[in-house]
Amino acid sequence: MPARNIDQVLERLDYIIETSLNDQDPHGAFAALYRRVTAAVKDGIAVGQFDDGPRMERLDVVFANRYLDAWEARKAGKPVTEAWASVFETAGQGRKLLLQHLLLGMNAHINLDLGVAAATVCPGAAITGLHDDFNRINDLLAQMVDTVQDNLRSVSPLLGIVDWLGKDKDERFAGFSLKTTRTLAWIAATSLAALESETERNAKIDNLDQKVASIGKGIATPPGFFGWVIKLILFFENKDVRKQIGAVKDTMIAI
Repeated sequence: MPARNIDQVLERLDYIIETSLNDQDPHGAFAALYRRVTAAVKDGIAVGQFDDGPRMERLDVVFANRYLDAWEARKAGKPVTEAWASVFETAGQGRKLLLQHLLLGMNAHINLDLGVAAATVCPGAAITGLHDDFNRINDLLAQMVDTVQDNLRSVSPLLGIVDWLGKDKDERFAGFSLKTTRTLAWIAATSLAALESETERNAKIDNLDQKVASIGKGIATPPGFFGWVIKLILFFENKDVRKQIGAVKDTMIAI
């Protein structure tokens, strides 16, 4: 059953984290990071940091359920969106950076799921009133990787090379930019909210899914020289999945 409130989202994320630890599944690092963000959203609602707390909880739950449902479907051997399929397939292959697993999850969840969730909660003209709170939750999601940098380096000591190569810390892997994510997600939200036809909405979501999956391929397999650098960083990265998830799980995120 889908989660009905933030507390149930947190419980489901705890289950995914524990299952990932038991299965040595590196994707659990994304679940751990996302749990921190969800807890921060809950705290922000409690202290009035959003324009509309109840609406934000609805958005948070609808948004989270897209990930939770995808994870459950993957476990059951059922089809998932192309964006999430690339995330889970990469996790099953191994030999990827912890940072890659985090960015793959962020790519699917922000670039695809966030816009869809926002349009679901605020269809039609109502989407306009969501803009400021949408940016707040998007800012929180965009802080995911930067907030845990020091902790990530405890298991991946050469990770700083990525920043040096990227120059702009918002630019990570091919095709993925934290700088442009907010704009793309909001464009998706507003365009979907304006569509009254379910057929048109589904077609647009499918098209977006394909684009996001393509970005995911670039994150999983960076081209050219950057790909070789990733292999070098990976060689020195601690491969213990429990330590990788622990490095993310112990990181606090504040809003």
